[in-house]
Amino acid sequence: MNRLLSLVFFAITASAFAGDLQLTLPPVVYATPDMPMRIYHDNIVLTETPETYRFEFTCNVAALARARITHDSRHWSITPGDSDVGDHPLAITVKDASGKILEQGKTTLHISPRKSASTKPLRLLIIGDSLTHATVYPNEIARLLATPGNPKFTLLGTHQPAGAQPGVAHEGYGGWAWATFLTKFTPETPGVTAGPLARKATSPFIFPVKDGKTGVFDLNRYFKEHCDSQPPDVVTFLLGINDCFGADPTKPDAKINEVLDNADKLLAAFHKAAPKAILAVGLTTPPNSRQEGFTANYKDKYPRWGWKRIQHRIVQLMLKRLANREQEGIHLVPTELNLDPVDGYPNNNGVHPNPVGYAQIGASFYSWMKSRL
Repeated sequence: MNRLLSLVFFAITASAFAGDLQLTLPPVVYATPDMPMRIYHDNIVLTETPETYRFEFTCNVAALARARITHDSRHWSITPGDSDVGDHPLAITVKDASGKILEQGKTTLHISPRKSASTKPLRLLIIGDSLTHATVYPNEIARLLATPGNPKFTLLGTHQPAGAQPGVAHEGYGGWAWATFLTKFTPETPGVTAGPLARKATSPFIFPVKDGKTGVFDLNRYFKEHCDSQPPDVVTFLLGINDCFGADPTKPDAKINEVLDNADKLLAAFHKAAPKAILAVGLTTPPNSRQEGFTANYKDKYPRWGWKRIQHRIVQLMLKRLANREQEGIHLVPTELNLDPVDGYPNNNGVHPNPVGYAQIGASFYSWMKSRL
């Protein structure tokens, strides 16, 4: 591996999407000492056969003398040491079997200190769909935040599924989309006004008006009633699968942009109600690499390659529309990079990871969070 001595900062450019493989990288990749961070080949290019291409990763390993870096047929991995803290350029080149360069891209590898600079208690709200409802990655975030070097923390939320560890709560519901949190409301009826049924019937951010037949979106009331009248410091979002799963893979842009309009509305509402909160948007996660996972779930209605094309385009348009908006409190988290599309999924599910994959999502959010702490 080449050793780059100069330290250069790279941002995503339109050229990253130019080639047939559509090599797509976020502006920043986050890592922390002693925690593996991986970039899977299949997650950064648009092809059914990533194994037929050669991927070369170039990082300034002179500055990463203590880092453990490996690269195999499916991914590049780094486990940093404490002396590797800082920003490092990372370049990726994709070649064909003959060695011809097909595409190139650049990003910045940000390695955060083990010990957080902030000692202020952290108030975290996690929002998402069925991947969040499973509660495995929220549990992993809580486990990692409880390790030495981090401030005290509180996980906010009204939803505590059976798998939630003590102190873990969130707002994650199966089948939900960005728009669901903005609009879903069911008039009060006996037996559905409280508990799990109510949580699936009405957005936690929508409250009934006096007649009980209509609801109003009110984050300030949510903070008052469910967050001890204090807004969160960080809100994470992991959505997009339900929003776009049925899009036409040959022309998904109209649907994806409609979804991102809803994302903008929800993010703007949070920024208005909690202007100091950091809004961390996870890039929509990649699918299981095996068609059998999709066959088990959807028969032949939704093939793996169709969803892969849609998911890859979602990530591209999220980068286009949501990057460089830190002044609005919006930050992007590369949750799509560090999720193993083979060993991070069971054989019989197309979009829901196994515990290994969920833990990788949790690690991605945590490593991003360390950069803010």
